Amino acid sequence: MNRIRVGDLAITECRSETRLRVEWRWFLSCVACVVYLSNSFAQEANEVTSASIPNHQEIHRALEGFIAKQDIAGAVAVVVEKDRVLHLGAVGNAKLGSAVHPESEPMLADSIFWIASMSKPVTGVCVMQLVDQGKLSLEDPIDRFLPEMSELKDETGQRASITIAQLLNHTSGMRELGEPYSSKTLAEASSQYAKAGPLHFAPGTKWQYSQTSINTAARIVEVLSGLSFDEYARKFLFEPLGMKDTGFYLTDDQAKRLAVSYTKNEQGDLVAAPIFLLAGKQPTDRERFPAANGGLFSTAVDYAKFSQMLLGDGTIHGKVILSKAAATRLRTPSTGDLTTGFTQGNAWGVGVCVVVKPQGATAMLSAGTYGHGGAYGTQAWIDPVAGRAYILMVQRANFPNADDSDVRKTFQSIAAKIK
Repeated sequence: MNRIRVGDLAITECRSETRLRVEWRWFLSCVACVVYLSNSFAQEANEVTSASIPNHQEIHRALEGFIAKQDIAGAVAVVVEKDRVLHLGAVGNAKLGSAVHPESEPMLADSIFWIASMSKPVTGVCVMQLVDQGKLSLEDPIDRFLPEMSELKDETGQRASITIAQLLNHTSGMRELGEPYSSKTLAEASSQYAKAGPLHFAPGTKWQYSQTSINTAARIVEVLSGLSFDEYARKFLFEPLGMKDTGFYLTDDQAKRLAVSYTKNEQGDLVAAPIFLLAGKQPTDRERFPAANGGLFSTAVDYAKFSQMLLGDGTIHGKVILSKAAATRLRTPSTGDLTTGFTQGNAWGVGVCVVVKPQGATAMLSAGTYGHGGAYGTQAWIDPVAGRAYILMVQRANFPNADDSDVRKTFQSIAAKIK
């Protein structure tokens, strides 16, 4: 067997040139990928063997219960503070057996997931970096940078002006496209957004989740940086944080680690489901625009690094990604008394949902916790009061409400009690 490193963590690779026995693969998926470290991902760590791993069995058993009910095929869960990892565990399968491929593939700590709308906080951070650089203000009108947006009209036919802040807190009123992922570039998409029709409402007067507004913000990043959005994010965020498995386009080797997405059918069985964002394309295909609203692929370990940076108010191990002022503004509610989604008691900041009144799925979190969920059940929530973040990676296509799933609630309830 080969050795791989996940973050700065060495684990046993359970893929090899030759086929491994099912019993050995199952053993690895159940115990070898649950790790506990006193140091952070960004620091050099000694190799950890399965014999030295304190296993947080309650999290493990809870997730196994959801696998047994076929709510999910597998999961990777991480709990971090800004300078240490409290829990990292992989359970279940990244790919279930089928008639074509009878053997299942176990979920591993370095399995890759489509994180969907967990891309939005990344977009928010990229915009706030430009605020730090003095290149824009959140109160700037978007047509200052995108002339095509001067064509936007309100419901009465009058010219409408949207601010960058309104793009990122979903109060822009912008319309969606009938075929939202048909464009090859963000520039092309932005042109279509400008011609999509009158706004749903006057900017700032209502909250309505908007994919087009997030992509518009990313297009502004491109204009001001001179880089495509995927290149900007790679150069100024992913590489500095060591997020080596995060991006809009996978390599061939990364695509082999992509967990399969599943939907639950009427018989209660999990069946493979396509990633709708790809619109029939492959995750390696670059003939599609970098969808800032939900186009990223990542691992639990990579997103934990991003979360640790936010727990550090924009700084991790002396490396400044955002100023403290920018990191604070990112998580500051800006939607006032407007009713927002996707669970009760929330407001919105800069590309992030902010828990104002914890309840239900957020009851175990502190007021001021912020983050985002993804369409297929992925979740990442940063609690600045408790000083920890909770990252859950699954690929379940038809949860009634992924942000309100029992999987999320159970994981966070147990993880919040870890000492």
